Amino acid sequence: MQDDPKTSAAAETAPSPDTAPPEDDIARLRQERDDLRDRYMRALADAENARKRAERDRREAEMYGGTRLARDLLDVHDNLRRALDAADESLRAAAPAFFEGVEITLRDLLSAFSRHAITPISPARGDSFDPQLHQAMFEAPVPGTTAGQIIEVMSEGFAIHDRLLRPARVGVSSMPATAAPPAGLDTRA
Repeated sequence: MQDDPKTSAAAETAPSPDTAPPEDDIARLRQERDDLRDRYMRALADAENARKRAERDRREAEMYGGTRLARDLLDVHDNLRRALDAADESLRAAAPAFFEGVEITLRDLLSAFSRHAITPISPARGDSFDPQLHQAMFEAPVPGTTAGQIIEVMSEGFAIHDRLLRPARVGVSSMPATAAPPAGLDTRA
């Protein structure tokens, strides 16, 4: 009787109980498995970190992508505001349509700023100077004020979301709180 070729080939490749892998091979395979698992887990963590970083970058680009353009438009805002502030009543009466157009343009610009979360920083006289929001353009002793109070607002500042685009430009009092005004000086505003 002839041996079946299928059974004889299977018998040759199947390990016999006497030829079991030695302990060194098992330890080596376990170490290799553990190394591969460690590399796999690190690769998963790296991929997750890259995904989170890309998502954060996308959000920041969406929120702050127009920052350079917004900074450039702040000069336009300042010029429109100066044009309106410089005009007296006689000039406004002579060209009412012109000044109405300037006012509408300024409103449209502020509306566009608002749609893109660009908010003005508008300090008032008497407010405390905040170096995070204001830039001191000059310092002067003004009677009736204390050191650190805003005495003049030269231009508004602006922020986009939670970032400062430009600080408000202000004048700050340097008058010590205990100093009395000089005799004969009118301190009424």
